[in-house]
Amino acid sequence: MTHAASTLTPDLALHLLRRANDIARHALARGHHPFGALLAGPDGEVLMEQGNVDSVNHAEAVLAREAAERFDPGFLWRCTLVTTVEPCAMCAGTQYWAHIGGLLYGMSERELLALTGAHPENPTLDLPCREVFSRGQKPIAVTGPVAQMREDIAALHRDFWRTR
Repeated sequence: MTHAASTLTPDLALHLLRRANDIARHALARGHHPFGALLAGPDGEVLMEQGNVDSVNHAEAVLAREAAERFDPGFLWRCTLVTTVEPCAMCAGTQYWAHIGGLLYGMSERELLALTGAHPENPTLDLPCREVFSRGQKPIAVTGPVAQMREDIAALHRDFWRTR
Protein backbone atom coordinates (compact mmCIF):
# COMPACT_ATOMS: atom_id res chain seq x y z
CA MET A 1 0.00 0.00 0.00
CA THR A 2 1.37 3.44 -0.94
CA HIS A 3 2.20 5.92 1.81
CA ALA A 4 1.50 9.59 1.11
CA ALA A 5 4.78 10.59 2.79
CA SER A 6 6.71 8.68 0.16
CA THR A 7 4.93 10.52 -2.66
CA LEU A 8 5.43 14.11 -1.43
CA THR A 9 7.76 16.09 -3.65
CA PRO A 10 10.54 18.01 -1.88
CA ASP A 11 8.83 21.32 -2.74
CA LEU A 12 5.47 20.15 -1.39
CA ALA A 13 7.13 18.78 1.75
CA LEU A 14 8.77 22.17 2.43
CA HIS A 15 5.48 23.97 1.77
CA LEU A 16 3.66 21.72 4.25
CA LEU A 17 6.38 22.10 6.88
CA ARG A 18 6.26 25.89 6.53
CA ARG A 19 2.51 25.76 7.03
CA ALA A 20 2.95 23.58 10.13
CA ASN A 21 5.44 26.14 11.45
CA ASP A 22 2.87 28.89 10.86
CA ILE A 23 0.43 26.83 12.96
CA ALA A 24 3.11 26.62 15.67
CA ARG A 25 3.57 30.40 15.47
CA HIS A 26 -0.18 30.87 15.98
CA ALA A 27 -0.14 28.48 18.95
CA LEU A 28 2.69 30.54 20.44
CA ALA A 29 0.69 33.75 19.92
CA ARG A 30 -2.16 32.17 21.91
CA GLY A 31 0.19 31.37 24.79
CA HIS A 32 0.76 27.70 23.98
CA HIS A 33 3.98 25.79 23.32
CA PRO A 34 5.14 26.42 19.72
CA PHE A 35 4.30 23.12 18.05
CA GLY A 36 2.17 22.75 14.94
CA ALA A 37 0.83 19.81 12.98
CA LEU A 38 -1.39 19.16 10.00
CA LEU A 39 -2.85 16.21 8.17
CA ALA A 40 -2.08 16.08 4.45
CA GLY A 41 -4.27 13.92 2.24
CA PRO A 42 -2.91 11.55 -0.39
CA ASP A 43 -2.71 14.44 -2.87
CA GLY A 44 -1.00 16.79 -0.40
CA GLU A 45 -4.18 18.76 0.36
CA VAL A 46 -4.31 20.02 3.95
CA LEU A 47 -7.26 18.31 5.63
CA MET A 48 -6.78 19.34 9.27
CA GLU A 49 -4.56 21.68 11.30
CA GLN A 50 -3.72 21.64 15.00
CA GLY A 51 -1.53 23.72 17.28
CA ASN A 52 -0.28 22.53 20.64
CA VAL A 53 -2.90 22.66 23.40
CA ASP A 54 -0.89 21.90 26.55
CA SER A 55 1.79 19.62 27.98
CA VAL A 56 -0.45 16.54 27.64
CA ASN A 57 -2.49 17.40 24.55
CA HIS A 58 0.24 17.73 21.95
CA ALA A 59 -0.65 18.96 18.48
CA GLU A 60 0.12 15.60 16.83
CA ALA A 61 -1.86 13.49 19.29
CA VAL A 62 -4.92 15.76 19.23
CA LEU A 63 -4.84 15.83 15.42
CA ALA A 64 -4.42 12.04 15.14
CA ARG A 65 -7.33 11.35 17.50
CA GLU A 66 -9.63 13.73 15.64
CA ALA A 67 -8.53 12.34 12.26
CA ALA A 68 -9.33 8.81 13.46
CA GLU A 69 -12.86 9.95 14.30
CA ARG A 70 -13.39 11.75 10.98
CA PHE A 71 -11.76 9.49 8.39
CA ASP A 72 -11.69 5.83 7.42
CA PRO A 73 -8.49 3.93 8.39
CA GLY A 74 -7.86 2.97 4.74
CA PHE A 75 -7.89 6.64 3.77
CA LEU A 76 -5.70 7.68 6.72
CA TRP A 77 -3.13 5.06 5.76
CA ARG A 78 -2.52 7.11 2.59
CA CYS A 79 -2.25 10.41 4.52
CA THR A 80 0.73 12.14 6.10
CA LEU A 81 0.97 13.74 9.51
CA VAL A 82 3.21 16.80 9.06
CA THR A 83 4.69 18.31 12.19
CA THR A 84 7.32 20.83 13.13
CA VAL A 85 9.16 18.63 15.63
CA GLU A 86 9.60 14.85 15.68
CA PRO A 87 6.69 13.30 17.57
CA CYS A 88 7.32 12.13 21.10
CA ALA A 89 6.55 8.53 22.06
CA MET A 90 2.95 9.45 23.01
CA CYS A 91 2.29 11.21 19.71
CA ALA A 92 3.99 8.52 17.62
CA GLY A 93 1.87 5.89 19.36
CA THR A 94 -1.29 7.90 18.75
CA GLN A 95 -0.40 8.27 15.06
CA TYR A 96 0.22 4.53 14.84
CA TRP A 97 -3.15 3.66 16.42
CA ALA A 98 -4.95 6.25 14.26
CA HIS A 99 -3.56 4.42 11.21
CA ILE A 100 -1.94 7.49 9.63
CA GLY A 101 0.59 5.92 7.27
CA GLY A 102 3.10 8.73 6.77
CA LEU A 103 5.03 11.18 8.90
CA LEU A 104 7.00 14.26 7.86
CA TYR A 105 8.78 16.35 10.50
CA GLY A 106 11.16 19.29 10.43
CA MET A 107 13.35 19.12 13.54
CA SER A 108 14.39 16.10 15.61
CA GLU A 109 13.38 15.63 19.22
CA ARG A 110 17.07 15.56 20.19
CA GLU A 111 17.51 18.99 18.58
CA LEU A 112 14.52 20.20 20.61
CA LEU A 113 16.07 18.81 23.79
CA ALA A 114 19.23 20.81 23.06
CA LEU A 115 17.08 23.97 23.00
CA THR A 116 14.84 23.21 26.01
CA GLY A 117 17.30 21.45 28.30
CA ALA A 118 15.60 19.96 31.35
CA HIS A 119 12.69 22.38 31.18
CA PRO A 120 9.88 21.14 33.46
CA GLU A 121 7.23 21.93 30.82
CA ASN A 122 8.98 19.78 28.21
CA PRO A 123 10.72 16.78 29.81
CA THR A 124 11.72 15.34 26.44
CA LEU A 125 11.94 11.57 26.13
CA ASP A 126 15.01 10.31 24.30
CA LEU A 127 12.99 7.86 22.21
CA PRO A 128 13.00 8.53 18.46
CA CYS A 129 9.69 8.00 16.66
CA ARG A 130 11.33 5.53 14.28
CA GLU A 131 12.09 3.31 17.25
CA VAL A 132 8.49 3.53 18.48
CA PHE A 133 7.20 2.67 15.00
CA SER A 134 9.71 -0.18 14.59
CA ARG A 135 8.01 -2.02 17.46
CA GLY A 136 4.66 -2.05 15.65
CA GLN A 137 3.16 -4.42 13.13
CA LYS A 138 2.66 -1.91 10.33
CA PRO A 139 5.31 0.22 8.62
CA ILE A 140 4.89 3.98 9.08
CA ALA A 141 6.81 5.91 6.38
CA VAL A 142 8.96 8.53 8.13
CA THR A 143 10.66 11.52 6.51
CA GLY A 144 12.67 13.85 8.70
CA PRO A 145 14.34 15.78 10.00
CA VAL A 146 14.37 18.26 7.12
CA ALA A 147 17.52 20.37 7.39
CA GLN A 148 16.09 23.31 5.40
CA MET A 149 13.45 23.87 8.11
CA ARG A 150 15.57 23.45 11.21
CA GLU A 151 16.45 27.11 11.81
CA ASP A 152 12.91 28.45 11.23
CA ILE A 153 11.46 25.89 13.64
CA ALA A 154 14.29 26.26 16.17
CA ALA A 155 13.85 30.06 16.24
CA LEU A 156 10.34 29.73 17.70
CA HIS A 157 11.54 27.31 20.36
CA ARG A 158 14.76 29.13 21.20
CA ASP A 159 12.91 32.34 22.01
CA PHE A 160 10.01 30.60 23.77
CA TRP A 161 11.94 28.32 26.14
CA ARG A 162 14.51 30.99 26.99
CA THR A 163 11.80 33.25 28.46
CA ARG A 164 9.69 30.54 30.11
